[in-house]
Formats: sequence, structure tokens, C-alpha cells
Amino acid sequence: MSEWWTYSAEDFLLFSPRTYWRMIERHNEALWPAQLLTFLLGAAILLWLIRPRPWSHRVIAGTLAVLWAWLAWSFLWERYATINWAAPYVAPLFALQAFLLLLIGGRLRWEVGRAGQGPVGLTLFLSALVLHPLVAPLMGRSLRGAETFGITPDPTAIATIGLVLMAAGRRSWLLLVVPLAWCIGSWATLYTLGAPESWLLLVAVLLAIIPVTRRHAD
Repeated sequence: MSEWWTYSAEDFLLFSPRTYWRMIERHNEALWPAQLLTFLLGAAILLWLIRPRPWSHRVIAGTLAVLWAWLAWSFLWERYATINWAAPYVAPLFALQAFLLLLIGGRLRWEVGRAGQGPVGLTLFLSALVLHPLVAPLMGRSLRGAETFGITPDPTAIATIGLVLMAAGRRSWLLLVVPLAWCIGSWATLYTLGAPESWLLLVAVLLAIIPVTRRHAD
């Protein structure tokens, strides 16, 4: 038996890059045109951030909760599990994120004008909503393989991190745990697959961790 240090990260992959991106394409094809609906939901969230209403904080949290619960079933359980045996074990974490958003998110103040972390959060949210879907064609893949907010986990996790950075209130940091964990895990997967967009996830993690650690250090 070969020594463990002779293995590389590629040796633990359960699928090839072609299999992974084809899975994304099939997921998009099955749900089309739901991508338009989730984009409109993202645009509505942006409007509520810019012009908050007395009820908008509950609607933002509730919308995110529904999307995380939806991803737990539609993507992890129904789609990703077909190529990755670990996906069903991650699905409960997405359900936990949905529960935390309902429990904590409705008590937070979600607004774009928050000093300090607001600009960083807004940048992450807009990049997930607008720029992330363009990565696939920029990398030479079909637009059918585009990852979009509310339909696939990566842009949804990045958008959630950005929104939480713009939220003010007690225990808001709890809403970062699952999205950050997903971004780190997905970065490792995409990096091993040789996908350049893996670095978008790592940047999101760093932009979230640095201001949070600074805030707790002060």
C-alpha cells in the first residue's frame, strides 16, 4: 500500500471537471426560467437595502431562508448527490442556515449604508448577483453552465456573506458560519478541478473574515 503522503488532492476527487460542469448545466436546464425569478429577487433585495421599509428586514431574511432551504433540496439532495456522496450530509447545514436566517435574520437591520463593512458587503452581493453568472462564458464554457444567485450555492453563499456584512444586530456573525464553510469547501473542490473561479470564493472568505476579526479585536 502506498504511503499517504504520495497522494495529491486530485486523488480524492469523485468526478472530473467535465462531469461537474455538466451537472451544473443540467441543473440550470431543469430549472429554467427560475434564474430570472431569483435575479429579480436579488434586485428586490438591493432595492430594500437602498430604501428600507419597516418590514423589509423580515422579507430579506425570509427570502434568503427560502433560497437556502431550496438549495438544500434542489441542488445538494437532488443534483449534487448524483456525483458526490457527501452532498446529502451537507444539505442539513443549508437547512440550518435557513433556520438561523428565520431566527436571527428578521431581527437584524439590513441596509446598504452601514459604515465600515457596508461597501465590502455591497461589492460581494453585486458580484454574486451580476458578475458571477458571467464567469462561465468568460472561462470558455457554455452560458448554460452559469452559476446564479438562488439556483447554485456558490453565488448564493457569496451574496449572503455580503448581505450579512451589511446587517447590524446581535449574533449576525452566526449567519456567516455556513456560507463561509461552504465557500471554503467549494474553493477546495474548484481549485482541485483547476477552475480559475475558485479564487472568487477565497476572496469572499477573506473579505468576510478580516473585518469581522478586526471588529472583535477592537
